[in-house]
Amino acid sequence: MDLSFFNIQLPFSDPVLKFLIILLIILLIPILSDRVKIPHLLGMILAGIIIGPFGLNLIARDSGIILSGTAGLLYIMFLAGLEIDMNDFKKNVGKSTLLGLYGFIIPMVAGTLAGMYVLGFSAITSVLLASMFASHTLITYPIVSKLGITKNRAVNISVGSTLITNILALLVLAIIVGMSTGEINNNFWLKLLIAFVAFTAIILFLFPRIARWFFKRYHDNVSQYIFVLVIVFLGAKLSQIAGIEAIIGAFMAGLALNRLIPRTSPLMNRINFVGNAIFIPFFLIGVGMLIDYRAFSNLETIFVAIVMTLVATGAKFSAAWLTQKSFKFSLDERKLIFGLTNSQAAATLAAVLIGYNIILGYQNNGEPIRLLSDSILNGTIVMILATCTIASFATQKSAKNIALTDQSYEVPKNLKERLLIPVSNPNTIEELINLSTIIKSKSNKKGLYTINIINSDKAEYDAESKAKKLLEKAKIAASAIDLDIKSLLRYDTNPVKGITHVIKEQNITDLILGLHIRKGLSDSFLGKLTDSILANSNITTFIYHPFQPISTIKRHIVIVPVNAEYEYGFSFWMAKIWNIALNTGARIVFYTSEQTQKIIHDIQVKHPIEIEFNNFTDWEDFPVLSRDFRKDDNITIILSRENLPSYHEAMTKIPAYVNKYFQEQNFLLIYPAQSSPLQNEEVDLTNPSLLETIEKIDVIGKTMANVFRKK
Repeated sequence: MDLSFFNIQLPFSDPVLKFLIILLIILLIPILSDRVKIPHLLGMILAGIIIGPFGLNLIARDSGIILSGTAGLLYIMFLAGLEIDMNDFKKNVGKSTLLGLYGFIIPMVAGTLAGMYVLGFSAITSVLLASMFASHTLITYPIVSKLGITKNRAVNISVGSTLITNILALLVLAIIVGMSTGEINNNFWLKLLIAFVAFTAIILFLFPRIARWFFKRYHDNVSQYIFVLVIVFLGAKLSQIAGIEAIIGAFMAGLALNRLIPRTSPLMNRINFVGNAIFIPFFLIGVGMLIDYRAFSNLETIFVAIVMTLVATGAKFSAAWLTQKSFKFSLDERKLIFGLTNSQAAATLAAVLIGYNIILGYQNNGEPIRLLSDSILNGTIVMILATCTIASFATQKSAKNIALTDQSYEVPKNLKERLLIPVSNPNTIEELINLSTIIKSKSNKKGLYTINIINSDKAEYDAESKAKKLLEKAKIAASAIDLDIKSLLRYDTNPVKGITHVIKEQNITDLILGLHIRKGLSDSFLGKLTDSILANSNITTFIYHPFQPISTIKRHIVIVPVNAEYEYGFSFWMAKIWNIALNTGARIVFYTSEQTQKIIHDIQVKHPIEIEFNNFTDWEDFPVLSRDFRKDDNITIILSRENLPSYHEAMTKIPAYVNKYFQEQNFLLIYPAQSSPLQNEEVDLTNPSLLETIEKIDVIGKTMANVFRKK
């Protein structure tokens, strides 16, 4: 289009104007999509069609668009690996494998037959065409991520199956390319096998060690985010070197960092924010720019596009249907599986472009004879648009239904969880905020408080200014994860009394106290807490020593005294331990009696996390346990008050033990609540479905519910 009369030349070459147009699309499409009730990602693709070279030709699909789109595609795959629940993934690996095999074999058979007998293609072209149907791209994954159902089993096995279908499909692509170029021989198979094993080992075993080392030493927000991007693209490049598509490397990079980036951490928030705001929209717009509406004037292209779309959609629906019947999933879960696995983009584009560029010979007029013709190339673009559209609607509807169902398990509105963090040391504020976000309930959006107590008898003239700076630092740390925090400033003659008064005034359910990173736990400090805060409040109290970032912890050692399940606060602190496992993916190692192990195991059956058990009953042997602990462990010790069922005299020696064995290690002391945290029946329910499970477990003929009622 030439608009030189208006002194306008299309496509625009001004980078500022081009970027402005794309930003306006990213800003306005969600608003317009909501009004016409179509998924946002479909709106982005349609916008790409309109502004692209085959639409209004406002922006060319140049190297900048391709670079940003490639980054967005890798980002989607990385997020899928990063957000997958590894505990559920291990539990459902068989289901993921079966879905992956269904999703590969059915499209391969149907696609090959359709290519040979419906479209009249050669066998090699038909097999390559079928491999395009077999793969799928998690282009609708952002929908389930925004709705907060990434831990649903249907999502989990769909994400897991992506690895299987894409690897198998890309392996077929590699074989077809090798056959077309005459490179298939013994060396080809050996090279492919060695390269795949080597790149997998590097990503899954070396990357986590490098990342843990980096996160321990560098806490700058920008540096950590850039490091994550380096890992993503390095994994993608290693995948390419191994002869496999880059998206597989990006997905594996997500798996490698899965346990090192907690779901509720500031780093995870930044990763999601930048991806959803910039990279992923660029990819979707770029996909739209590929679509040439003029191809519909060719009847052959239309016929090829219709056949490709029907075969791809029908095959993926069949795979989802068989999976539902095999595992007795719900109708919405079947639709969700279909929605996540039906969209074609990444591997499909790679396959069609590679096949299109393979020239088998030349016609008499000099035109090249390609492995995949122009009609297949244009038909593929139409198929991508069609499958993404169908997948978007299917995912959106089913994901909303599942999200509404899950909400029935949220904390009731009249049950409030409130966490209080006294801040006095600027070096521990960020880690205390991180701990609170990891242990808090998912539904708790506004129940986080920070407080600084100024001693009114000894207050310096700038004490209030210093206190406000500390509270502001805590608020900034919380804002990094979109968490609302309430800052409290209080004058009191006794800081301990000030804290206990605020606990009662604000109906606090959990108290989180921090220790200096480089200093130990003194007898006087613990004694003062026991005599004051712990004696004057019955809420669950955490004393945390954050020697290294909690995201770098490999195992959480939890030492539980005998008869801990008979105390009122058992379910409350246990739910917090479960949240640590769910949000970090780290293993929980319980040291406790066989009786308590049975209770915890019964809870795990209904709420799977990675658990290990060791027998422990004698607190006099506590020093011996230190031999089993490692540098990257977090030592959690459940304590008790005197004259209560789980109390042991040796607990008074804990400060000395901690100073001797764990001064350069993370540790967390937990004093369970001993009565209802609030008088108005607003109790601390971290996860109601989990709490119900804990309360219903039999303990020597009594359920925890009966124990609570007797309290």
